[in-house]
Amino acid sequence: MQILDGKIVSQITKDKIQEEVASLIQQGFRAPHLVAVIVGNDGASETYVASKEKNSKKVGMDSTVIRLPENVSETELLAEIKKLNDDDNIDGILVQLPLPKHIDSQKVIEFIDPLKDVDGFHPINVGLMCKGLPTLLPATPYGILLLLEHYKINTSGMHCVVIGRSDIVGKPMSILMSRNEQPGNCTVTLCHSKTKDLASFTKQADIVIAALGKPMNITAEMIKEGAIVIDVGITRVNDDSAKGYSIKGDVDFDAVAPKTSFITPVPGGVGAMTIAGVIQNTLNAYKNNYLKR
Repeated sequence: MQILDGKIVSQITKDKIQEEVASLIQQGFRAPHLVAVIVGNDGASETYVASKEKNSKKVGMDSTVIRLPENVSETELLAEIKKLNDDDNIDGILVQLPLPKHIDSQKVIEFIDPLKDVDGFHPINVGLMCKGLPTLLPATPYGILLLLEHYKINTSGMHCVVIGRSDIVGKPMSILMSRNEQPGNCTVTLCHSKTKDLASFTKQADIVIAALGKPMNITAEMIKEGAIVIDVGITRVNDDSAKGYSIKGDVDFDAVAPKTSFITPVPGGVGAMTIAGVIQNTLNAYKNNYLKR
């Protein structure tokens, strides 16, 4: 069993980005610029945005956070995004989800310039991904691909079971793992909350990618010997520790890990790679737009 260490791979990815950004600045180009928009003061969202801001600055990028009040209107939010779309000095835009209920999240996603959509959620980018054309990929699936690439895991011909059908992880992950590239070339089964007898599918899987959002849901009995397990879940579970809680993934790590060939920990696995995916997308957007003008 080998740990797929997202912290290490994320740092290696960011180190490469930092070197490239420094070289571009030395050549007289401006730094890439990432802007995050956050509405309200949700604690988890604040944590995610702060991490993206901190990490983008560490690699030499410019980073801006725009904070809007909880009661901001949808019209006001769209007007703010339009300013960012029109600003040639901004390369990447992300609007932190979830948004307040009075705002249509899908409308907001579609309003972001797809060339600056570093979360990879815009329908145009999703369509390009489905066609296997160059585009900005959804950040978490992109991070998982970078992780598999780093560990030189040849996924060709494997049976990959993706658990969860969200637009953010499950659906795009199933598409990317079936593409005619490496990582990819898998036979993919997409399972979800309505799948009957989930274990009958996971027991057949060479790769299990769990993104259901149910802590400790995947047990040792559901995994075959030598499988690769990638845990996307992250849930705060109350316990008797000094903090009063612990972070758990969708997989019962202690029980499942001994059966696997590779497995991601939680925390320290996919979460760190999501940040790397956003920053790599920002650099890609910068190179595709600003450098090609």
